[in-house]
Amino acid sequence: MSHPRKGFTLIELLIVVVIIGILAAIAIPKFADTKRKAIVTAVKSDLKNLIPSAEASFSDNNTYANFTIPTNGSTGVTMAGGGTATGWNATATHSGSGVACSIAVGASVPSGVVEGVPYGDNCR
Repeated sequence: MSHPRKGFTLIELLIVVVIIGILAAIAIPKFADTKRKAIVTAVKSDLKNLIPSAEASFSDNNTYANFTIPTNGSTGVTMAGGGTATGWNATATHSGSGVACSIAVGASVPSGVVEGVPYGDNCR
């Protein structure tokens, strides 16, 4: 009586490894930029969250001069900026990634920038 062999041949295993390699080569580039996108989203969110508190400060004082930007945002995000009588601006930077975005409202808005919308070279 002969016993049939059980298991995989070397060729079958090599084909499976090649298929997994092809799938990984397709999938890895799709997810490579995910961390950077998450950081940009966190920075933008921190900047957009300043708008209600700035407007509340303006409503109470009729000026943005008293509005102070909190120095810490999300994890790893630091913020700086300030207000004048007629506007305010802020910049949020994520440490270690080089992502920095700015936002401006009122007279502090640079030309070509939409008021209240985060802007910057690497803020997309």
